[in-house]
Amino acid sequence: MHFASAALALAALTFAAAPAAVAADTPNPVADAKAFKKYFTDKFPKVKLEDFVNGPYSMDEGLHRQWQEKEQFPPYEFALEKGKEMFSKPFKNGKSYEDCFPNKGIGIRQNYPYFDEKEGKVVTLELALNRCREANGEPPFSYVKDEMAALTAYMAFTSRGKPFDIKIPNDPRALQAYQAGKEYFYTRRGQLNFSCATCHVQSGGERIRAEVLAPALGILNAMPIYRSEWSGMGTTSRRFTTCNSQIRGVPLSPQDDEYRNVEYYLSYVSNGLPISGPGARP
Repeated sequence: MHFASAALALAALTFAAAPAAVAADTPNPVADAKAFKKYFTDKFPKVKLEDFVNGPYSMDEGLHRQWQEKEQFPPYEFALEKGKEMFSKPFKNGKSYEDCFPNKGIGIRQNYPYFDEKEGKVVTLELALNRCREANGEPPFSYVKDEMAALTAYMAFTSRGKPFDIKIPNDPRALQAYQAGKEYFYTRRGQLNFSCATCHVQSGGERIRAEVLAPALGILNAMPIYRSEWSGMGTTSRRFTTCNSQIRGVPLSPQDDEYRNVEYYLSYVSNGLPISGPGARP
């Protein structure tokens, strides 16, 4: 798709969610999600909807074969083992992560992030894990380092195949958080004047040097990921902050409200697609 036509498609996607009878700026998450999926399935008609969770590896047969070969000896396996061990290890007070989460923390990744009506804000899995630690007298982990990646890798693995099921409760604050995340996603910033959508909507599936840019649809289903570029694991927080750095912008603090909102938006519009994390990327 040429850049000009891609830009027109992006503009249409940004505003397609508003029915004629509703003001153009009225949030409509259901219509957004429908338009979001249609954009990518129209752009990549040969890719099955559920395969978008494999990011660049869904873009052609050669890359898909690379992914299948990689899955034989997954580079994230060390993180899975470490995460499982960490998850089952009791805190100093005798409690554990199991005491902080529904279903003892197993098979729940598809429900995060969620909107906490008591707090009035979005709560991500990474944030919930650190709150669990602090509530039990343990220091929080860095949001961008290996410990958090290992824990979320294990929890994602227990949800593999379960479809994203992100809820927006009947609370105007939840809708505001969703809309703020959407606006952040489409807002240009940094010296390169790029938005998240510039790379992952307009240019998703295209090459930038040797790398194939992942389509935004399903992009969070694979988190956390092992990246060859990093020679290690990365969390959703790490991905957001590095994306901002790559466009020569000033990254926000990990788990800043704006990052949590954009994670809420991106997860919601991928509802129905299976959790595939932990993933691996070039």
